[in-house]
Amino acid sequence: MKTLQQVIAEIRPLDQEAMAKAEDYLSGLLKPVGSLGRLETLAIQLAGITRGQPLAFPRKQIMVMAADHGVYDEGVAISPQVVTAIQALNMLKQNTGVCVLAKNAGAEVTIVDVGINSEPLPDILNLSMGRGSANIAKQAAMTREKAIMLLENTASLTQDAIADGVTLLGVGELGIANTTVAAAIVSVLANAKPEEVVGIGANLPLDRLQHKVNIVEQAIRINQPNAEDGIDVLAKVGGFDIGGMAGVMLGAAASGVPVLLDGFLSYAAALIACRIAPEAKGYLIPSHMSAEKGAEIALCELGLTPYLHLDMRLGEGSGAAMAIPIIDAACAIYNEMGTLAGCNIELPSH
Repeated sequence: MKTLQQVIAEIRPLDQEAMAKAEDYLSGLLKPVGSLGRLETLAIQLAGITRGQPLAFPRKQIMVMAADHGVYDEGVAISPQVVTAIQALNMLKQNTGVCVLAKNAGAEVTIVDVGINSEPLPDILNLSMGRGSANIAKQAAMTREKAIMLLENTASLTQDAIADGVTLLGVGELGIANTTVAAAIVSVLANAKPEEVVGIGANLPLDRLQHKVNIVEQAIRINQPNAEDGIDVLAKVGGFDIGGMAGVMLGAAASGVPVLLDGFLSYAAALIACRIAPEAKGYLIPSHMSAEKGAEIALCELGLTPYLHLDMRLGEGSGAAMAIPIIDAACAIYNEMGTLAGCNIELPSH
């Protein structure tokens, strides 16, 4: 297995020459220049990721990282913690939101236990770092060493999947109370006040929202995460599910494979990944604008604009699954549209 530093060293900037060639080619397709808008910019990004190879992503997989959080004990969520394990098992039945949407989009779903508070669950891939992270309102979520191991394990899992033929990845998560952790990460890395990024998560009553804000403030005050060090932020106020998603992003970027983000939790993971390895950003594709408070702040810090606005906040990777047809559409226009020259159409120059 590669060390984290080895994975980071393998992440290359996007191929600017391939992107320029893709832009020229798209300008010569059977349409007004730029008329397919962000589908064209997406195709150009994909060309930069694939380094001029054919634009085709025949095998798609969404990796769902499942873990529990010690901060649950602070009363920041209304669902019982056992729901994490229950929903992970439901994914094996292929009846959860992400499973249904992924099947519709022609994608596989892999559920990974990176820290569920239970005994190992049957038939679920076990990369558990422990039975939930520690309570960030009282101490660091995990040690720095454990954070690095988590990133390395999930990056290795990702690169193994790619070696096995996966060509496009999406990320998702399961974890009761994980929006509290994500808000703490976004607050630190986007330099935002907790009240600007703490939302209701899975339907927290509004009269308990201020308590959740207070817990995030307390976690940051006690742990003093260093915003310049993504690993430090993950270790001090993060969680195993968010670290797992960050590891997927780093592993995929190192292997030259695009990653579809999901919602707010994945934005927090992307902030971690990009703070650790800034070049990873070029491999990230934002699927949708999460309805969770703080989403816009996180995306602004990442410099990413999502493709879909559906007021979704389910998580699990459901938004990533919804955006897979957009990837396919970008490839289709690039691969299948006719050219102006081939149809004897000459547009006036400007």
